[in-house]
Amino acid sequence: MNSPRIGLRVAGAVFGIVGLGHLIRLLWQPKILVAGWPLPLWLNAVGFIFAGGLSLWMWKISGRISK
Repeated sequence: MNSPRIGLRVAGAVFGIVGLGHLIRLLWQPKILVAGWPLPLWLNAVGFIFAGGLSLWMWKISGRISK
């Protein structure tokens, strides 16, 4: 159970879920207020690209590691 492959895949799955959350906000466009200020949608676009990229990277690296 100390396999780095499992850890990378779990991290990739978590980053993928976070990326999907950002994508859902971009598609549905709900209004979100933080301390009374509206949160702009472009932050979710950056978050989607960043989290999605990390997810793909983790899955790619996990495929290179031998069991």
